[in-house]
Order: sequence, then C-alpha cells, then structure tokens
Amino acid sequence: MRVFLDANVLFSGAQPHSRMRALLQILFKRAVCLTNGYALEEVRRNLTLKYPEALPHFEALAKKCELTASSPAELPVPLKEKDRPILAGAIAGKATHLMTGDQTDFGHLFGKTVEGVKVVSPKMLAEELVELGWL
Repeated sequence: MRVFLDANVLFSGAQPHSRMRALLQILFKRAVCLTNGYALEEVRRNLTLKYPEALPHFEALAKKCELTASSPAELPVPLKEKDRPILAGAIAGKATHLMTGDQTDFGHLFGKTVEGVKVVSPKMLAEELVELGWL
C-alpha cells in the first residue's frame, strides 16, 4: 500500500496526542507514505501561524515520507487549482491511496479511483486497514 498524505492529514498528525498521529504511526510501519513539497510547505506555513510548538513533530513525520513531484498534471477530474498538485503528486508517486480530510474540495472523489489512486478520508482508510487486519 502506497498512501499519499494531504497537508491536512500531516497537520493533524503533527499534534502529539491526535488520533491522526496514531493512524500515521501504523501506516509508517506497514505502508509507504508519500507526500510532496507543495503539501509540506502548506503544513509548515499553517503550523507556524497556529501551532509552532508542533513543528518538530511535523518535521519528524515529514522525514518518514517519500517525496513525489508537485507539478499539476492534466487531471481527468475537476479540482480547484490549489488542490491539483495534491492529486497530481499522488498520481506521480504511484500511490494506491490519497488520504485527505478535505471533504469540501475532495469529497466528490471519496471512494473513487483516479489514474490508479483511490481518494479516501482518514475514516475510509482506517476501515480498509481494519479489513486488512492492520487495526
């Protein structure tokens, strides 16, 4: 399993006692986690403004991720310009899943597979992990 982590997932995972952090710890042990520079910069910017004390936790998470390309490719689905590099990064990294908590911009794609990448919420991925016996 190759899971691309959206910025909001990494932001939540940087919080030391979050459930997202626990989910990520399982993924880091059992799967390949991916992200790109675009997502990393968004997380750094938001943590610096809101929770600077979480930056060291975030940097530790970021080091566990394989980096993929950030450039938006032609995508067969409608997405806002700001979200295109996320899906494009998942596709470029040959991810099996794109995990995002962004219901507003990615919700219409939840459960769908785009260019080989299944777009899922954290809850949806956790349910798959239960089925695999990972949780």
